[in-house]
Amino acid sequence: MKRLAIAALSLLSASLPAFAADKMATLDPKVPCVIEYPKASLMNEEKGTVVLSLKLSADGKVQESKVSKSSGFKNLDKAASTSITKCKFLSPGGDQWQTLEYVWKLE
Repeated sequence: MKRLAIAALSLLSASLPAFAADKMATLDPKVPCVIEYPKASLMNEEKGTVVLSLKLSADGKVQESKVSKSSGFKNLDKAASTSITKCKFLSPGGDQWQTLEYVWKLE
C-alpha cells in the first residue's frame, strides 16, 4: 500500500504597519506553490510541523525565510524553507513579516 504524503500550509499571524494590522497575506492562486515531500523523509516516515517566519515584499514575493520552530527533522525544515521562497502571496501592501505553519504528514 502506497502512503500519501501531504504538506499543508497556513498563515498564522502577521506583523504589519499599524494601518494594515488587520490584514494578512494569502497565497496567490495564479502562481503554483509546489511543495515536495523530501524523498529521504518519506522513506524514514518523518512527519511534523515547521513554523516559518517570512519576510514578504510589497509585491508578495518571499524575501527571507527563517525556521522559527523546527519539525524535529532537518530535511523537512529545509524543504519547507526552500519551497516557500518559490511561492507568491497576495500582500496587503508594504514589506511585512508573517508566520506560516507547514504541516508534513503521511496518510
